[in-house]
Amino acid sequence: MIIIITIFITFIVFSFIHYASRSKKPFKRAILSILLGLFSLAAVDFLSSFTSVYIPITTLSVLTSAVGGLPGTALMVMLTML
Repeated sequence: MIIIITIFITFIVFSFIHYASRSKKPFKRAILSILLGLFSLAAVDFLSSFTSVYIPITTLSVLTSAVGGLPGTALMVMLTML
Protein backbone atom coordinates (compact mmCIF):
# COMPACT_ATOMS: atom_id res chain seq x y z
CA MET A 1 0.00 0.00 0.00
CA ILE A 2 2.85 2.40 0.83
CA ILE A 3 4.35 1.80 -2.62
CA ILE A 4 1.14 2.81 -4.37
CA ILE A 5 0.79 5.94 -2.25
CA THR A 6 4.41 6.93 -2.87
CA ILE A 7 4.13 6.38 -6.63
CA PHE A 8 0.90 8.42 -6.66
CA ILE A 9 2.56 11.28 -4.79
CA THR A 10 5.49 11.08 -7.20
CA PHE A 11 3.04 11.29 -10.11
CA ILE A 12 1.45 14.41 -8.63
CA VAL A 13 4.84 16.05 -8.03
CA PHE A 14 6.09 15.20 -11.54
CA SER A 15 2.86 16.50 -13.03
CA PHE A 16 3.23 19.78 -11.16
CA ILE A 17 6.86 20.12 -12.27
CA HIS A 18 5.96 19.49 -15.90
CA TYR A 19 3.00 21.89 -15.64
CA ALA A 20 5.20 24.59 -14.11
CA SER A 21 7.69 24.20 -16.95
CA ARG A 22 4.88 24.85 -19.42
CA SER A 23 4.85 21.33 -20.83
CA LYS A 24 1.99 20.70 -23.23
CA LYS A 25 1.01 17.38 -21.63
CA PRO A 26 2.22 17.28 -18.00
CA PHE A 27 0.31 14.14 -16.96
CA LYS A 28 1.59 12.17 -19.93
CA ARG A 29 5.19 13.23 -19.26
CA ALA A 30 4.88 12.35 -15.56
CA ILE A 31 3.52 8.87 -16.31
CA LEU A 32 6.19 8.39 -18.96
CA SER A 33 8.95 9.33 -16.51
CA ILE A 34 7.70 6.88 -13.86
CA LEU A 35 7.16 4.06 -16.35
CA LEU A 36 10.58 4.59 -17.92
CA GLY A 37 12.19 4.12 -14.52
CA LEU A 38 10.19 0.99 -13.77
CA PHE A 39 10.84 -0.52 -17.21
CA SER A 40 14.55 0.20 -16.93
CA LEU A 41 14.59 -1.64 -13.59
CA ALA A 42 12.84 -4.58 -15.24
CA ALA A 43 15.35 -4.50 -18.11
CA VAL A 44 18.29 -4.55 -15.70
CA ASP A 45 16.70 -7.47 -13.88
CA PHE A 46 16.03 -9.32 -17.15
CA LEU A 47 19.57 -8.76 -18.44
CA SER A 48 21.27 -9.61 -15.14
CA SER A 49 22.24 -13.07 -16.36
CA PHE A 50 24.12 -11.53 -19.30
CA THR A 51 25.69 -8.55 -17.55
CA SER A 52 26.18 -10.02 -14.03
CA VAL A 53 24.72 -6.80 -12.58
CA TYR A 54 21.90 -7.79 -10.26
CA ILE A 55 19.51 -5.40 -8.53
CA PRO A 56 17.02 -7.21 -6.30
CA ILE A 57 13.41 -6.18 -6.83
CA THR A 58 12.49 -4.80 -3.42
CA THR A 59 10.28 -2.00 -2.19
CA LEU A 60 13.24 0.34 -2.04
CA SER A 61 14.45 -0.44 -5.56
CA VAL A 62 10.96 -0.03 -7.04
CA LEU A 63 10.48 3.30 -5.28
CA THR A 64 13.94 4.50 -6.31
CA SER A 65 13.33 3.67 -9.95
CA ALA A 66 9.80 5.15 -9.89
CA VAL A 67 10.81 8.37 -8.17
CA GLY A 68 14.19 8.73 -9.86
CA GLY A 69 13.19 7.45 -13.27
CA LEU A 70 16.01 6.37 -15.56
CA PRO A 71 18.68 8.27 -13.56
CA GLY A 72 17.53 6.48 -10.40
CA THR A 73 17.97 3.09 -12.01
CA ALA A 74 21.34 4.13 -13.44
CA LEU A 75 22.42 5.21 -9.97
CA MET A 76 21.49 1.81 -8.53
CA VAL A 77 23.43 0.06 -11.31
CA MET A 78 26.49 2.21 -10.62
CA LEU A 79 26.28 1.56 -6.89
CA THR A 80 26.09 -2.21 -7.40
CA MET A 81 29.13 -2.10 -9.68
CA LEU A 82 31.31 -0.53 -6.96
